[in-house]
Amino acid sequence: MDISIHMSTLPQTDPDAAVAFYRDVLGFEVRSDVGQGKMRWITVGPADQPGTSILLAPPAVDPGVTEAERRTIAEMMAKGTYGWILLATKNLDSTFEKIQAGDAEVVQEPTEQPYGVRDCAFRDPAGNLIRIQELR
Repeated sequence: MDISIHMSTLPQTDPDAAVAFYRDVLGFEVRSDVGQGKMRWITVGPADQPGTSILLAPPAVDPGVTEAERRTIAEMMAKGTYGWILLATKNLDSTFEKIQAGDAEVVQEPTEQPYGVRDCAFRDPAGNLIRIQELR
């Protein structure tokens, strides 16, 4: 089989804040931005990886999601336990400093983990956990 990762989805509750974080802090390009107001679906990704994207989407808009599920999703997002993504960089310290300078909420400074990776963690404006591993 020839399968690749094309897109992954993270929830966003404030489209303008999401764009500012992913474009201005992480340095991703905005590939598409459709919809209006709070109901916007935004696709972002690294400029040098045009085949891989993150879709920043309004949470719980599927008509099959119940009101109780919407409340659960909102509660999990508020705690930062609903969405997360793992990114990678060759220079973790430099990347950490740039993201920290962008006023991102730091969850963990660069740390050598007992399972053999060195990484750090931030939260995006919607509370999603962004872990960044150092490539070795």
